[in-house]
Amino acid sequence: MEEKTALSIVIPVYNSALTITRLVEALSGLSIEGGHEIVLVNDGSRDESVAVCEKLIDKYDIPITFINLSRNFGEHNAVLAGLHHTRGMHVITMDDDMQNPPSEVIKLFNYARTSGKDVVYTFFQNKEHDSFRNLGSWLTNWAADFLLDKPKGLYLSSFRCMNAFVVEQICKYEGPFAYIDGLILQVTQNIATIEVEHLPRLIGSSNYTLPKLIHLWLNMFINFSIKPLHISTILGIFLSALGILGALEVAIEYLFWDSPQGYGTIICAILIFSGVQLFTLGLIGEYLGRLHLTSNKKPQYTIRSILRKK
Repeated sequence: MEEKTALSIVIPVYNSALTITRLVEALSGLSIEGGHEIVLVNDGSRDESVAVCEKLIDKYDIPITFINLSRNFGEHNAVLAGLHHTRGMHVITMDDDMQNPPSEVIKLFNYARTSGKDVVYTFFQNKEHDSFRNLGSWLTNWAADFLLDKPKGLYLSSFRCMNAFVVEQICKYEGPFAYIDGLILQVTQNIATIEVEHLPRLIGSSNYTLPKLIHLWLNMFINFSIKPLHISTILGIFLSALGILGALEVAIEYLFWDSPQGYGTIICAILIFSGVQLFTLGLIGEYLGRLHLTSNKKPQYTIRSILRKK
């Protein structure tokens, strides 16, 4: 049986060869009562991140685990891979870009340990993301308010702390479409928040592009909620009722007034109804497609190699 430690810190690594050494150095120097470990997960980086991370294994005194995935699986899948290899009574997840100051790890860990909460999320008074990333975060949290059973006002941040119970439960998820916050909210609502500092990005720009954000939203919409199906059903009923009323109006006009022309209106109506039908079919197809990929064991992630300093 592996020896437990007080805290595990999981960091998904993607094209961060220029920042990961500075981050690991700062984290390794923290004084954590009960000890801590670092778990790095390379998510298909295209730079020298693998070579840099491999050199970090024996550079510091604290235990460091380096998991190298075979390709890019996405941040949430990479985090889940790291969670499977943690030994901490609490686990903190954080990004690799140094925007979350390592010194705030102690603040977050101490609050999580003493609060009795299963999960503690962080929020920022002043966010230093670019405008596109801030918009994406706002849309993600707005959608989560509507689709997920999320406590009102809770800001979903990737800088979070979970206890071992929550980690154990979400690691039971075997599907390929991981969304860490959705998994957490399926396990518990015993959640708190704490304000922390947020720093400007040291190097480069956010790795979150529009396609990646759309993929994240789809994971939230399709895998952790059936409300989109409810919406399509309600929309179908509403448009059907609207169509019946329109037909009655046309019949009344035909009987008592001149026969209506309205070819342009008819074409617009056909386009609208056809678009709604295609949207609904596409939505159902998305559910079925993901069910098909899950049943065919599409991998959540594939590990190429693991290096660990015990």
